[in-house]
Amino acid sequence: MNSYEDKISLLSEMIGFAVIDGVLHDREYDFLLMVSQELQIDKETFLELFKKRDEVKVIKDEFHRILHFYRLALLMHCDGVLHAHERVAINEIGINMGLNPNAMKRVLGLMEQSPDQMVDAEVLLGAFQEQLN
Repeated sequence: MNSYEDKISLLSEMIGFAVIDGVLHDREYDFLLMVSQELQIDKETFLELFKKRDEVKVIKDEFHRILHFYRLALLMHCDGVLHAHERVAINEIGINMGLNPNAMKRVLGLMEQSPDQMVDAEVLLGAFQEQLN
């Protein structure tokens, strides 16, 4: 992430995604708080993002787009309930970021098969790389 505005945009989009099913679960909130701390966004700013929605900025770097997609996928799984709205939204977000739909589908499938819904970084990047060949 290059700028503070990029970090705010990323977190704002994640918050919007977390509440797409109409409920913000405690585990989703905790995950979002952890991401905000990782991005060095203070708690007051973090809480303000729930009240407003900033315009989403385009992530230029493919690695960061993949990382953002993976964070959204982790967020989608962290409450233990997969909603149809979440599946549609994550695919739309990924496509809007310019990610390969087949790679996204592969990653989401691997996450569903994993006991902890996590995918190794090499496997994650490999899924997107194999689509380039």
